[in-house]
Amino acid sequence: MTNALQLVRSESLAPVAAPWLDREAYPFVSRWLPLSEGQVHYLDEGSGDPIVFVHGTPTWSFEYRRLIRELRAARRCIAFDHLGFGLSERPLAFGYRPEDHARVFDEFIERLGLERFTLVVHDFGGPIALPFAEAHPERIARLVVLNSFMWPFEDPKFVRQARMAGSALGRLLYRYLNFSLRVLMPSVYGDKRRLTPAVHAQYLAPFKAQAARERVLWALARSLLGSHAHYAALWANRERLAAIPALVLWGERDRAFTLEFLDRWRQALPQARLEPLADAGHWPHEERPELVLQAVQRFFTEHAAEG
Repeated sequence: MTNALQLVRSESLAPVAAPWLDREAYPFVSRWLPLSEGQVHYLDEGSGDPIVFVHGTPTWSFEYRRLIRELRAARRCIAFDHLGFGLSERPLAFGYRPEDHARVFDEFIERLGLERFTLVVHDFGGPIALPFAEAHPERIARLVVLNSFMWPFEDPKFVRQARMAGSALGRLLYRYLNFSLRVLMPSVYGDKRRLTPAVHAQYLAPFKAQAARERVLWALARSLLGSHAHYAALWANRERLAAIPALVLWGERDRAFTLEFLDRWRQALPQARLEPLADAGHWPHEERPELVLQAVQRFFTEHAAEG
């Protein structure tokens, strides 16, 4: 397996065709891997105990840059962009639902030959990567959850909001107003000032095209209710995660994924350590990266044997 892994890491380099990319903020070697659904961009930094970072919407692997810059000194840090996001390919025929992204994630892990790794998920990264964790819990050394979910939505207020986002009006808002990035993203920061123009620009740049906003971002908004069966299966199988050491870090000022979500994680992962972060919103690793790093490092130290 080592030779195959070295081959993937050495022969998947390709030139970056993104003049907007801030290489000072994102000082990593970009790699690409052709998969059955399309070509994905990913990072593979450092060596040692592997960590796989899985982003949500409307972001890309850029959101984990501060964690990777610190953790790569002692661990192997892998972060990829879902199809349609960041520097990955945006195929026309792809579905862009969480269950579609989950298939790509499974293939990505197998192509890299990762036998056992720590999994870090945020936002839609949960319903994208956790199906793999439930199918192969013995391969997940540790689990870190950042403001994510793994269940169908039942709260009436959230259902109303999700129904609007997935409606014809929501489609227009996503396509023409870039609603996900221009409105929703700033609104769920604990302190909007932490979403600086420079950082925001790195998330806006991949979605300048109106069609891309609709095809990729609105597809996930529509899936909040449309992928009910996918979420229900995840929730039904949650006990398969019970033996995995878990850490749930939660930005308490998240106006979208509220503290009721944290209560659900208490049910989903009764073995987990839950650490609320009072001064962060939906992206705690963007807003308070130093606190997230401290918590993650403590967690890794306490569960070193499981890695």
